[in-house]
Amino acid sequence: MFLSFIKKEFLHIFRDPRTMLITLGMPVVQIILFGFAITTEVKNVRVAVFDPSRDISTQRIIHQLHASEYFDVAQMIHNAGEINNVFSEGSADLIVAFSDRFDENLMHTGKASIQLIADATDPNQATLLAGYASNIIAGYQQELLREHRIPFLIEPEVQMLYNPQMKSAYNFVPGVMGLILTLICAMMTSIAIVREKETGTMEVLLVSPVRPVFIILAKVAPYFTLSVVNIVSILLLSVFVLGVPVSGSMFWLAVVCLVFIIVALSLGILISSVATTQVTAMLVSGMLLMMPVMLLSGMIFPIENMPAILQWISHIIPARWFISAVRKVMIEGLEVSYVVRELAILAGMAVFLIAVSVKKFKVRLE
Repeated sequence: MFLSFIKKEFLHIFRDPRTMLITLGMPVVQIILFGFAITTEVKNVRVAVFDPSRDISTQRIIHQLHASEYFDVAQMIHNAGEINNVFSEGSADLIVAFSDRFDENLMHTGKASIQLIADATDPNQATLLAGYASNIIAGYQQELLREHRIPFLIEPEVQMLYNPQMKSAYNFVPGVMGLILTLICAMMTSIAIVREKETGTMEVLLVSPVRPVFIILAKVAPYFTLSVVNIVSILLLSVFVLGVPVSGSMFWLAVVCLVFIIVALSLGILISSVATTQVTAMLVSGMLLMMPVMLLSGMIFPIENMPAILQWISHIIPARWFISAVRKVMIEGLEVSYVVRELAILAGMAVFLIAVSVKKFKVRLE
């Protein structure tokens, strides 16, 4: 009899796809995400090089940077005035700038300088990049010592842009904004709508003279308002408590936040059209929203360090584009022309999700 009860429980589990997904699918997804996304290693970092000397020493150092598994020399800067545009355009993560007559100074005086310029909006990543590059430069210095038997000294000068104080708050404030908006807008909206289905009150609402689209808008309006209040609270705390300034336009920062709120609300409506219970809505939100936002959006771990397939998956995560836009506007103080791409992608996602979620909602409830 006892074995029969055990058999019955196994059959219940095997016949329920959601239970099977949670018990067997979730561990596989988590170990893959955590195994590949959570890494502090530096890989395939894009490097821009300013080399006015173009001599044998600078070429050897550039070759060693490119030959390492850590760096990829993606751009050569021909004018010192272009250095400030590299980070603004997002074309490189580290700039290596050689001094004039680098090899000549090195051979005649035994000293030469290299400037390493990093984007310190993520202070941990910037420190790692500067450290890895300094180690490669030190390796070349040891090569010269073995070749010439002379103690050469190459001095890397590290410069951290946008966050010279190296405050970690500069990095996590944009990420926390994306995470909180995802929680409130997507998860809470989906649960609120599914709750109406479970209790049977949604049918009562549908027979009222109000059109279904206005019922949806009524459900999401409180969460839209709460999200705006949370954005204001986060910005006030960031500026006056954490000391993170809003370096760019407050208007465009607000526009970015409002567009992302609409995207997150649309995701919540879409989840509610698929889920039939509040538990299902929470699980779907947790698996499809929370983990990707934390691991694949660049909130904590650099996207460039992840495998190519995870980098491609990160393109469909709205929080990735939101966090990137907030960092550019709020931390780096860039103009709106530098976040047009992020705004266009978020706006496109909003239009697509609204169209799909409203259509699915009508189909399931008519």
